[in-house]
Amino acid sequence: MSTLKGACIIGQSGGPTSVINASAYGCIKTALENENITKVYGALNGIKGVLNDNLIDMGMEDPAELEHMKYTPSSALGSCRYKLKDAEVDDTDYFRILEIFKKYDVRYFFYNGGNDSMDTCNKISKFMLKHNYECRVMGIPKTIDNDLAGTDHCPGYASAAKYIATSLMEIYHDARVYDTGMITVVEIMGRNAGWLTAAASLACYKGCGPDLIYLPEVSFNTNDFIEKVKKIYAENGQCIVAVSEGIHNRMGRLISDTGKKDSFGHPQLGGLASLLAKKIEKATGAKVRAIELSLLQRCAAHCASQTDIDESFAAGKAAVDYATAGITDKMVGFKRKKSKKGYKCEIELFDLSDVANAEKKVPKSWMNATKDGMNEKYIAYALPLIQGETQLTKEDGLPRFVHLKKVKAQ
Repeated sequence: MSTLKGACIIGQSGGPTSVINASAYGCIKTALENENITKVYGALNGIKGVLNDNLIDMGMEDPAELEHMKYTPSSALGSCRYKLKDAEVDDTDYFRILEIFKKYDVRYFFYNGGNDSMDTCNKISKFMLKHNYECRVMGIPKTIDNDLAGTDHCPGYASAAKYIATSLMEIYHDARVYDTGMITVVEIMGRNAGWLTAAASLACYKGCGPDLIYLPEVSFNTNDFIEKVKKIYAENGQCIVAVSEGIHNRMGRLISDTGKKDSFGHPQLGGLASLLAKKIEKATGAKVRAIELSLLQRCAAHCASQTDIDESFAAGKAAVDYATAGITDKMVGFKRKKSKKGYKCEIELFDLSDVANAEKKVPKSWMNATKDGMNEKYIAYALPLIQGETQLTKEDGLPRFVHLKKVKAQ
């Protein structure tokens, strides 16, 4: 494929993570240093920033300041939850994107996000090809849910898993302060895949984790659950439960379904821990505490895995390297390799059409026999990912996060 010169756009989409900016920084830094990329633009609030011509010139940022992106949580460029319709149904957005690409001579488009973001990449790539506009499109993965197909794991997952495991260990000790018993229900993110909730078992690996762990991969029976809690409480005087927000009954109905939908048509979840706590309290008469980790699990940069940070940066860098080498319509992912030194991770590319809107579930073979906990297979998978302490800079005892000037593109 011939050399392609032109500008690039990097955008972020979907729910943020504590390391999504490490990927963005890997992309931005590499693009600024590449002779084939004439300008590097950031789309504010994802694809909506492209549609609204709301772009910033990343070349106007101080390089030293940009380095702080590597350790800054959330989405420095802003995010969105905007689903492009199929071009055959409504091509208005696509022609607008093409108009913006032509205006700024954009020949490279990098989108940093999860399942729906890969779908956006795939749709844009196909539209540009159909209309003979040469533009190389690459997806840069992120999702704490760890449910993107193909890749061994997703940037953002390891840091969230580390936070969850750490929090469960801390909760375990806190719950044992008094000589009176207590039951604690901890609600963890995860709509259809239970990767995050599975991370609670890392606390069990260290001897201070939950007694029960429930993932959405297995149907949830409320009566059986209460009986197990009652038994554990009667024997130990304590019980800790880690439960995914997406658990459902055997009919497929979500236990915490609010009846509301988000912009992508997904059910809005919430209040599961409180719901289960009330049921347990009624059944046992015990003191019951409900804890919802909520967005804390995805923005805890202070507890990030340095392995996760380094791999996230590498994913962003690889997207630019591969695109400028002639590759398009791919998502950057990871492949785990066997090594004498233990864990080794390599970059691998996946077709966007294979990744878009596909979900990777937790293998049931990684669960215990009663499907209320994890086994050693999950521990072996997750433990290498959470290694390394973040090198986050502190000032006055507090984190030093990035401050972008956000100079509008001309």
